[in-house]
Amino acid sequence: MTPAEIRTLRKQMGLTQQQFAALLGVSFVTLNRWENGQSKPSAMGLSKLRQLARRGSVVEVALPEPVSAAYAPPAQELRLDFLGDANALRVLVEGERLSYGHLFNPTFATEISEIDPLPHQRIAVYGRMLPQSWLRFLLADDAGAGKTIMTGLYVRESLTRRTIRRVLVVAPAGLVGNWYRELRNLFQLQFSIVMGADAKESNPFVGPESDLIVVSVDSLRSAHLFNCLRDPAVTPYDLVVFDEAHKLSANRDPDGTFRPTDRYLLASAIAGVRELPDDWKMPWAAHHLLLLTATPHMGKEFPYYCLWRLLEPELFSTETAFARFPRESRNRYFIRRVKEEMVDLRGRPLYPQRLCDTVSYELTQGEISEQALYEQTTAYIRHYYNQARLLNRQAARFAMTVFQRRLATSTWALLCSFRKRLEKLDKLIDDIQSGRSWKKNCAPSSNGSTGKCGRASWWTCLPPRRPMKRPSRTARRSMRRLKPKPLAHSWPPA
Repeated sequence: MTPAEIRTLRKQMGLTQQQFAALLGVSFVTLNRWENGQSKPSAMGLSKLRQLARRGSVVEVALPEPVSAAYAPPAQELRLDFLGDANALRVLVEGERLSYGHLFNPTFATEISEIDPLPHQRIAVYGRMLPQSWLRFLLADDAGAGKTIMTGLYVRESLTRRTIRRVLVVAPAGLVGNWYRELRNLFQLQFSIVMGADAKESNPFVGPESDLIVVSVDSLRSAHLFNCLRDPAVTPYDLVVFDEAHKLSANRDPDGTFRPTDRYLLASAIAGVRELPDDWKMPWAAHHLLLLTATPHMGKEFPYYCLWRLLEPELFSTETAFARFPRESRNRYFIRRVKEEMVDLRGRPLYPQRLCDTVSYELTQGEISEQALYEQTTAYIRHYYNQARLLNRQAARFAMTVFQRRLATSTWALLCSFRKRLEKLDKLIDDIQSGRSWKKNCAPSSNGSTGKCGRASWWTCLPPRRPMKRPSRTARRSMRRLKPKPLAHSWPPA
């Protein structure tokens, strides 16, 4: 049937295009295209047109009662219109299909991210972290293992599976920009950076824009921003990530006093530790907690235990409980791989093998020799290192160990170090004897204000443990005796 015949049939029946389209069961646009010759009727539409043409004036019989000169289709009747933008419909359908991709591919996040994960990264994310419904994990791989990649992969996979919605990444100030770029460019995660100035106008942790946030640990531990985080209007975060977790330090004095830093108190509040000062208590705790560090132990037992206490505050409530916890059960909370264990997809090492060997050599013997210098230096270091350890002076203990390394370098380097130390000790003794040290730092000025130390009375400036005394005659004699003497050969060489 030609377009002219369709138009003539409609006019014979006395119907408008909208009424005629409703009678045929097609849209108004489709009928208009038929009459203009832009498209041909389908087989079903063509059969209906021929049936109406054979019946002639069959309007009263074919049309239902509501059809009249002022006919309009019912408002509640919805008909499919296939004349929209096909590309927009395809994007919508593809997005809905991809939202269920994890049901068919267990590693679906690797398919929609701009990365090619290495074997050790896949094992950590898909073998150790994702199977846990309540994640409390310490990721302590060696530097260069890609802990940021593993974290982004875990976040991307968890968001796809709809197991988490709100994520808070707490990193050092120098790494905030790196986290923002890596998550955005490699995983298409639209994180926002929160700074202290954002809390002046409104709470940056409230609203849909606060679901994915990167913030500096020092900014978050400030009173103003932390009060915004513990506001009752804030929805609890599902996952909180602490980068460089070894900086969440806590120490213990020789008398057993617990000395946590503000960073550790911040992490404790987010982890759900109950025994906290009122200024650090929060109405909620993170469901998932992920700690990232390449140096979890650092040779100190107590700070290492404090990191584990953040993972399970109730389970590791004391050091004894942590020590008795079976080591094979710690694999649920902890993983560490060194560079020698990391391989690519073909099983080849990622990093060259590190070979450590001890090279020994003979020291010259005699009254004035390298052996005598070594023994005297060792005795000096042992004496003052033990004194610093009793006073818990970490800086002094570290400085003492530097002399051993200077000795291994050259006798000239050791001589320069001893000269500098002797000059500082002589200057300190002279300042104490003459009173210049107190006048310089503690004496009030002529206008009556306090000194540099901020104290108005000289007795408040004394050390809390014991007053500083002048070294005894024996001690001064020992220091002069330990001053290195010229060796048989001349240093430095001419």
